Amino acid sequence: MRFLRTLVVCLAATLPLPAAMAQAIDYKRLDARISRLASNDEEIVGLAVAVIDKGEISFAKGYGVTERGGAPVTDHTVFRWASVSKGVAASEVAILADQHKLNLTDTVSAFKTSLRLPGGAEQRATLEDILSHRLGLVPNAYDTRLEDGWDPARIRRSLSSLKPLCPVGDCHTYQNVAYDTVSEIIEDVTHSTYADAVRHSIFEPLGMVTASVGRAGLQDADSWARPYTKRSRVDGQPQKKQVNDDYYRVPAAGGVNGSILDLARYTRAQMGLAPEVLSAAALDMLQTPRVYTSGEQRRMSSHYSGTVRDARYGLGWRIYKYGTDGERVIGHRGAVEGYRSYILFDPERDTGVVILWNSSSRLPNGIGFEVMDMVYGLPAQDWMELDTPPAGG
Repeated sequence: MRFLRTLVVCLAATLPLPAAMAQAIDYKRLDARISRLASNDEEIVGLAVAVIDKGEISFAKGYGVTERGGAPVTDHTVFRWASVSKGVAASEVAILADQHKLNLTDTVSAFKTSLRLPGGAEQRATLEDILSHRLGLVPNAYDTRLEDGWDPARIRRSLSSLKPLCPVGDCHTYQNVAYDTVSEIIEDVTHSTYADAVRHSIFEPLGMVTASVGRAGLQDADSWARPYTKRSRVDGQPQKKQVNDDYYRVPAAGGVNGSILDLARYTRAQMGLAPEVLSAAALDMLQTPRVYTSGEQRRMSSHYSGTVRDARYGLGWRIYKYGTDGERVIGHRGAVEGYRSYILFDPERDTGVVILWNSSSRLPNGIGFEVMDMVYGLPAQDWMELDTPPAGG
């Protein structure tokens, strides 16, 4: 696959490209629009964006501040990755599978885990089912218990009391606590902590110098973004908010931190540009669609009508068809209290965008769509809603 893509690039050097293929990203315009977005202090505190263009990190910049009245955000400022962490866990599993240390078809019961499913379905549920959210449970099963301070292993054992929505493997229902079973499996196979396993296999080989798992890794960074939500205001004044530890306790689902540069390095590997870390076989495991996600398609159609369709889920990754030509793009969003994250990339063009911010605004998601519209030569749209009148206005 990589040989064929290299051959295409070589041929492209001597042949005229279609307009959409030749379209360049307008970085000056992109920077100006992100700067406008970051100036909206009702929505944005700090923001970091990087673009990978034909395999190179061509743009990486911070906007705003780490907290109200704090230091400027830079391309080294550390944010929480939230559910973008799921792809890290899936990547570790794919690496272990590539090393023949486990198989995607192995059942949960083959490992030392706390997961118990209705009707003893852990005897049938596979690693593939966990990583593609096909356990048949109600979406986000017992996340509220996690937020109430329950131990994740205790919650996983209690999942057996739920009524299944569908048989294991039949439908997609997004999970956090159940998904984190993967951290137990990785620890069982590697005989190390989950944090050490991904550091050794992914972070260090990719030169991800700020990446970590757990709250200490965030707060020990030289520059780190503090969490912010609109609820942080009291009498109209911003108040300091503490980092919420809940989803750090399910590290495979939401426990990773890192800078925008490290998120870009990680994304390059997902494009196949670090085969010594993620082989073509591992990427095929991760990026092959496993299940259609109707709920995600409705959400994307609501905010980005006509641009994204056929939303599916692989292993820790979402896969879409983008634009009029149905280009294949891969991505994921993340959200924990006070932080958001977003990745969107085209693995065939080695091009994409990554975004981190420390507020609950959805507007920075539009950065990804504005970048990919440039990549495909599509008409510019105001996805960041900079010039869009508010509803009812």
